[in-house]
This record gives sequence, structure tokens and C-alpha cells, in this order.
Amino acid sequence: MPHLKQPRKTEQLWKEWDYKAQKRGIRHTVYSVNQDEYTGEWLANKKHGKGTYTWKVDGAVYDGDWKDGKRNGFGTYSLPAKGGGYDKQYSGGWKKDKKHGYGTFFYSENEYYEGEWYGDKRSGWGRMYYSDGSIFEGEWFDDKCNGQGMLRLANENRYEGSWKDGKKNGPGNFFYLDKGQLYEGVWVNDIPKCGEMKDFGRDGAPSPTKYPIPEITLAEPESVIGEAENMFHQEQE
Repeated sequence: MPHLKQPRKTEQLWKEWDYKAQKRGIRHTVYSVNQDEYTGEWLANKKHGKGTYTWKVDGAVYDGDWKDGKRNGFGTYSLPAKGGGYDKQYSGGWKKDKKHGYGTFFYSENEYYEGEWYGDKRSGWGRMYYSDGSIFEGEWFDDKCNGQGMLRLANENRYEGSWKDGKKNGPGNFFYLDKGQLYEGVWVNDIPKCGEMKDFGRDGAPSPTKYPIPEITLAEPESVIGEAENMFHQEQE
């Protein structure tokens, strides 16, 4: 019985040419129509792997990981410095071109945030260093302090307690360490609404008040304060 040889299947030429024309692997610098430039790895015509992208409009540079044409993984975004070179603005995690995961963002030379991000916004746990010397450490959501956190001022006075939309809201304690006093109570939009002020480390305070806080002589003060605090808690819910 004669053996019949099957003809070889061939791909259409345009498919072969298209495959050869696709950018993949490591490439030299590729320039966009708007004069942006990218140097790094490609896959299926998309930036994928390690690479450096420079924006023509402002000279910004991103150096780091890419996936499917977008910044994904770890990377650093920098802006041109006035005296030459570059100033790092953000270094950390990225997902689909947005800050995501853990990273550090520099708002100025002496003001920066280090912590968790979600969708280009501070969300999760983080620490913010402000230019006036104060530091906030705690929970964030939607780019604002939300949840539990501590704000330590430059003079070492501090607030520990609840936050909502970037303001002190809910139960919280403010330690006036310079005067040797402590406020324990409820806050609404940064304003102490109901609580108790007492002496706290007054003997060792650098600038104590002239007289100590007098003792409360009200009958059942804790019950009175508790009822008032519950009223503000209910208003916030």
C-alpha cells in the first residue's frame, strides 16, 4: 500500500510578519509619538518586566516593574530636581498604574508618608511625618486618618484615639505633657465635647499649671460623664 505524504501546514504570511514585528523581550529605547521614551522588557507589544519610562512633558521618570503595559510590582517615580538630577517622589508598590501596597511618598523635603496604599490613596496602616514636626501613626482610609491612631506633636503632646475623615472623632485621650494634664473623653470633628480633665505627671512637666485641677465633688461623676458620652456616640452612629 503506497504511503501518502501529508502536505506541510503553513501559516499565513501576515501572521508570521506580525509576530516578528511585535515587541518582546529586551529592547532598546522606544519613542512614543508624544516623545515619551521607554527602555526595557516587552511582551506581546506591551511593557512587561523591568523597564524605565520617561515622560517628555515634565521629565518624570519611573523605574521598576511592568505588567501588561502598566506599572505593576515595585517601582520608583522621580521628578527632575532644580539643581540637576532627580528627587524621589514615590517608591513602593504599584498595581495597574496606581500606588498600591506598601510605599513611601514624599510631599516635600521634610514631609512624607510611609505605609499602605490602595488605588493611589493612603489606606491601611501608615505613618505621616508633617513639616511642623508632628507625626501621625495609625489607620488610614480613602487618603484620610480613619480608625485608631496617635498624633504626636512637636512639643511631645499627643492624642491617642479614634479618627474619622482626618479629624479626631469618637473616644480619645489628649496628653498635655508640657502642662502635666490629661483629657479623657469624646471628640467631634477635632473638638472635645464631653470628658474629664485631670492632672497627669504634673510634677515632672516642664510648664505645669499654677494650680492642680480640683477634685470633682459631684455625686457619681462617672455615671454623669458616661451618660453624656453615650449621647455623643449615638449622634455619630
